[in-house]
Amino acid sequence: MTEHTVRRTDPEKYPSDAATHRALAEPLDPTGSRVVLRWSPDPRCVAYARLELRKALADWGLSVLEDSAVLILSELLSNAGLHARVTPEQVIETRYFRSSGALRIEVHDGSPERPQPRAAGPDASDGRGLLLVDALADAWGVAERTGPGKVVWASLSVPLVRPVEKDGS
Repeated sequence: MTEHTVRRTDPEKYPSDAATHRALAEPLDPTGSRVVLRWSPDPRCVAYARLELRKALADWGLSVLEDSAVLILSELLSNAGLHARVTPEQVIETRYFRSSGALRIEVHDGSPERPQPRAAGPDASDGRGLLLVDALADAWGVAERTGPGKVVWASLSVPLVRPVEKDGS
């Protein structure tokens, strides 16, 4: 897996090419410890971002984290697409970092507004995303970044499997 940078991401300019809904990229990092992709705010990009994350997790031997990682990414990227004011110069960027038995997911956007978990009514169709992130991630937060906007991040680690203790009998 390699780090990526985007050449174009605007589905409006390239509607006939399904690949334009995800980042068109070139390899940059031969160590393969991170993936960086840029996206338009188009909701269809979320599915492509999930696919790229699944590929990275498989390459890194971290598939055990896939269910939680994909859901966390979906929530963070959907929030950025819905709430961030993104201009063509300020696309949404995802970054996936691997470390020993762990994963960090980052979503960068150009909006200074920080997401806040909120209570959703029983009939509400939204408002639960950050509660899910909080429940699934080992940790998550919001930080400033270079340039305008913020980064919302979440980290996951492979659960420790303790050996079964043998009974002394």
